[in-house]
Amino acid sequence: MDRGGGAWWQHGIFYQIYPRSFQDSNADGVGDIAGIIERLPYLQALGVDAIWLSPIFPSPMADFGYDISDYTGIDPLFGTSEDFDALMSAAHAAGLKVILDLVPNHTSDRHPWFIEARSSRDNPKRDWYLWRDPKPDGSAPNNWLSEFGGSAWTLDDATGQYYYHAFLAQQPDLNWRNPQVREAIHEVMRFWLRKGVDGFRVDVIWHLIKDAEFRDNPPNPFYREGRPPHEKILTQYSTDQPEVHEVVAGMRRVIDEFDDRVLIGEIYLPFERLVAYYGNDLRGAQMPFNFALLSTLWSARSVEKIIADYEAALPKGAWPNWVLGNHDRPRVASRVGAAQARVAAMLLLTLRGTPTLYYGDEIGMHQVAIAPDQVRDPFEKNVPGIGVGRDGCRTPMQWDATPYAGFSAAKPWLPLADDFRHENVVNLDADAQSILHLYKALIQLKKQLPQLQSGDYVPVAAEGDLLLYRRASDGGAATIVLNLGAEPLSIESDAAGLAGEILLSTLMDRNGERIGDRLDLRADEGVIIGAPAGQAE
Repeated sequence: MDRGGGAWWQHGIFYQIYPRSFQDSNADGVGDIAGIIERLPYLQALGVDAIWLSPIFPSPMADFGYDISDYTGIDPLFGTSEDFDALMSAAHAAGLKVILDLVPNHTSDRHPWFIEARSSRDNPKRDWYLWRDPKPDGSAPNNWLSEFGGSAWTLDDATGQYYYHAFLAQQPDLNWRNPQVREAIHEVMRFWLRKGVDGFRVDVIWHLIKDAEFRDNPPNPFYREGRPPHEKILTQYSTDQPEVHEVVAGMRRVIDEFDDRVLIGEIYLPFERLVAYYGNDLRGAQMPFNFALLSTLWSARSVEKIIADYEAALPKGAWPNWVLGNHDRPRVASRVGAAQARVAAMLLLTLRGTPTLYYGDEIGMHQVAIAPDQVRDPFEKNVPGIGVGRDGCRTPMQWDATPYAGFSAAKPWLPLADDFRHENVVNLDADAQSILHLYKALIQLKKQLPQLQSGDYVPVAAEGDLLLYRRASDGGAATIVLNLGAEPLSIESDAAGLAGEILLSTLMDRNGERIGDRLDLRADEGVIIGAPAGQAE
């Protein structure tokens, strides 16, 4: 039986663009909106349905756009409001939806709201942020830690109070218990929705409400040296508070004022807490992001368990989603290896739910080692030496073999990968068996087969390095067989129910092959097998 509905975001494929690194149109070494417009034909040819843009709003760039000083403008680094309007028109004309990053947890310390708030304790905007008196000894109000290192409290000398910031001191947190803050951000949402934006990915949505009593967080008994220092405490009182779900529901009500829009939440939580963000009666975020594949041990049994646990945790009627890479985590090709990156692509694009691709993963871009004098990421600067830097997954898109990879006519803001002269869009597009062509074939097949869009997920028992499952619908079944290991495998086809023919191999050379008594898989190979309608389960 088919599950899910016909909403575009359920059957679509999302593609995250980190604008600084996608395409530079004006030779300043930084990507921009005009560059994205220039590359829309590439995204059309790839077959994706929606682009999600990391922040492009005015910002001092302390955290590269996640410190916003004006929620309704465009930073001159990326272009103008007219450029954005042109992007909206061009994307929609190309059949592509546009998703913006909404960063409502914190502003820049240069946002007019915060400038007012810190001007005096009596300012009307004071309660728009989180202020607390020092302890009697003058120290911070509690033990909460910044995710970017050190205390999460900074003393404002002029007014004698501390303000809270979950991230940089230049990113003060808004007070979402204040109805005026909620309405101000709702108006920001409406501003962009009226411009035709198709939805938002909401940054750190689980952070929005903090404990009303600002109690100390408990120590983390599982903390180990070498991990980021903020992990020394559990965020019991500083994140994921019960009242946050009404905040999310309020955002959803704004989304529902407009037709066919989507609300996506960034949430790093265990499944049992993650799924609460769908909200009562699914009136929360339509897609709380599921990041489990970003940190799992890459083994068949680990991945199998993640899928089973997630499917079991989903509320009735909730739509799943899957992510392999983003702007905060190391590249998938480096996490699992170049060979397994192909298998990972087949996994992502055949699981039940909406997949999100991260720019460059479709050409196998790897994590780039960043020399100390080239580090740009404030996280790495604040907490050096333990590998928390995010620059390596944000390097420029590799378009061709020209000196700056076709990304820019000038030196890019981050260094290029050392393999860009070989591993680039032009070269891979010319190779019919490349990972780029695999992604295109997987996307095309997902759109062609109803069972890959809305069919049930049916696990099939397997052992060792083999991951086996079926996507079944009234119209037939597709069986996905993935070898997550570096040795060949053989499977008795009758025992595994593998009758049919290979629709696609990750190595791009077995299409149409009929399955006999056995299915032989090469090392690091996955296949999709088409089965007749009678085999649907």
